[in-house]
Amino acid sequence: MDNVTLKKKLSTYLSPKGQLRNLNEDILFEVLTAWENWSGVSVEFYRSLGFSHKQLAGVLGKAKKLKREGRFGSSEFKQMKVEGPILPELSGDSGPCHGAGLVCSDGKVIRFRGVDGLLDFLKKSA
Repeated sequence: MDNVTLKKKLSTYLSPKGQLRNLNEDILFEVLTAWENWSGVSVEFYRSLGFSHKQLAGVLGKAKKLKREGRFGSSEFKQMKVEGPILPELSGDSGPCHGAGLVCSDGKVIRFRGVDGLLDFLKKSA
C-alpha cells in the first residue's frame, strides 16, 4: 500500500486535537508494515503520512506490541514439510552425493554443497 492511501485512512481517525484515536488492528498492521518497509529516514516517513513523530509514536508502539503478542503476523509463516532425511548419509545411500537438499512444497529441490550453506540460507530467509 502506498503512503497516500494510508495517510487518508489515518486522517479519518484524527481527533479535533490532532491525536490519532481508536485505530483498529488492520490500520495498525498497515502502519507497521509501511514502517518496516520504509528504507529512508524516519522523519521522511512521518512527513509522507502527514503526521509528526509525536503523533505516530504511540501508534507504532501499539502495533509493535500487538505483533509481539502474535495478533498479526502469523500469516507470514508458511510451514514446510520435510519428507525423509535431507542428508544422504542419513538415508542409508552410499552414493557419491554429498551435501544437503531442501524439497519445497511445490516439488522444487534446492541443493546445497554442505549443511553450512543450508543453515545460511535458512537464516537469511527468516
